[in-house]
Amino acid sequence: MPSKVKDQAAKPVVKRKRSENGEPIKKRRKSEAGEEKEDLASQIQNLESQVNESRKHYNNIATLIEYAEKQNEDPKTAIAAAEALCRVFVRLLASGSLVKKKDASEKDATVAKWLRDRLTDYHKALVAMFKSTKLATQALVLAMALLKAEAQYLEGKDEAVFPWPLFNAIISALLTSPVEEVRVEFCDKFIDEYDDIRFYTFEGIKDFLTERESVDEELQSTVFNFLLKMEDIPESSEDLEDFYIEQPVKKKHPLRSLSQHKKRAQEAWLALMHLGLSKEQRKKVLDVMASSIAPWFIKPELLMDFLTDCYNTGGSISLLALSGVFYLIQERNLDYPSFYQKLYSLLDTDILHSKYRSRFFRLLDTFLGSSHLPAVLVASFIKRLARLALNAPPSAIVVIVPWFYNLFKKHPLTTFMMHRVPRTKEEKELIEKEGVIDPFLPDEEDPMETHAIDSSLWEIVQLQSHYHPNVATIAKIISEQFTKQSYNLEDFLDHSYGSLIDAEMSKEVKKAPVIEFMIPKHIFTKADPGTEQTDSPLVSLWDFGSS
Repeated sequence: MPSKVKDQAAKPVVKRKRSENGEPIKKRRKSEAGEEKEDLASQIQNLESQVNESRKHYNNIATLIEYAEKQNEDPKTAIAAAEALCRVFVRLLASGSLVKKKDASEKDATVAKWLRDRLTDYHKALVAMFKSTKLATQALVLAMALLKAEAQYLEGKDEAVFPWPLFNAIISALLTSPVEEVRVEFCDKFIDEYDDIRFYTFEGIKDFLTERESVDEELQSTVFNFLLKMEDIPESSEDLEDFYIEQPVKKKHPLRSLSQHKKRAQEAWLALMHLGLSKEQRKKVLDVMASSIAPWFIKPELLMDFLTDCYNTGGSISLLALSGVFYLIQERNLDYPSFYQKLYSLLDTDILHSKYRSRFFRLLDTFLGSSHLPAVLVASFIKRLARLALNAPPSAIVVIVPWFYNLFKKHPLTTFMMHRVPRTKEEKELIEKEGVIDPFLPDEEDPMETHAIDSSLWEIVQLQSHYHPNVATIAKIISEQFTKQSYNLEDFLDHSYGSLIDAEMSKEVKKAPVIEFMIPKHIFTKADPGTEQTDSPLVSLWDFGSS
């Protein structure tokens, strides 16, 4: 190093303010700072080497810990000291220096206890780095490397013993850290890769939540998002084969049991739900309930109260709870006597404008797909949706009509609604006297009592004159012969105003539309006198004067 500094000093430099000895002031300061950092780095390296050479230098560990605790003042020195400490403790653990031995002398026992205390101090210094944007990811890697070494050597047993104190500190630091990247790193590199880390993470989250009397909204949201990342659900115990710590020898070990894995996940989710969820969090939970949460539960019936409460809430919450309730009905035989009545109540003016419309129709198609359902019940759903379609956006109508077509094919008794004519003399006389009266009761809450089966689908006839040509065309399939077996709803579910406009704009125009040859100067007012222009037809039909 000295020769290198001397060579650099001999090189020509740009003229700038110089000190009395002729050296550039700024360069001298940089050199001093660099030398100081190099001294610290070499000092840390020397301290580590001395510890590895002899037990008499164990006090160097305390010095290294002091450097590691200065993450706010000097992050580079802190992480260098943390890396050195990790290597030191891994070597000491592998050599058995921290093991509590029964036949050890009093001196050796005192040294082992002192080393364990310093190891605890190192734990605290490591997890404190999780709050630093610059150090969090590196600190996580060091902590997990130390975790593995402690599991193998700390207790001095033939079988690995999971080090709970360190892991609980890691989980607590992860959940309270302001650095989102470190949580993503932990999920990607450890939870998604290793079954045992996921197992203990669920347990750590449960302990973290139950030990606290209250959790603020921000921390609750962090825990919630963290749990949502753990969605890779094993299908059987044979899938539990990736372990970060040494694989347990006992075949009946909880880590080898799928039900035990699910039990830990269930307890973690219940601990979070018992704290209470905000409306937005409820929506997120319900959004992934059937796919990512309920499959973790060994007793999904524990979710019944939560899901039924959400289902009875109304609005978008009910729509999202629908898939979870259906999961419990299908998988756990949940008894929900008024299910179809509640489902019918969800068909309101907002349903066809909701962003969850596609999901709702997928579920609705499943719920009404059984041929064992009463035709009276199915007719009520058809009639209610037909009435709502009169004020629905075009993107919703193009889903409703093909869905009607499929229902008519599955439930032939409802086809009487398509073409209803007076059959008796009394009906004809009543129509001549009072006109056609729709027997449908739109305000009736029970779908079995709406008299929809006695009504007709005059709403579809109105849609055949819709302003949008695609809607008018698709509405006419109800008036034609049913030659097609069924329509694939997926072809219609994702339509929007944008997709309908794009479809029209991409069409090839075979015949140019007729347009006005001469652009009129006046539309709502009379033409200027003395000109050859004639008045617009609107002027003669309506009076747009100030009166």
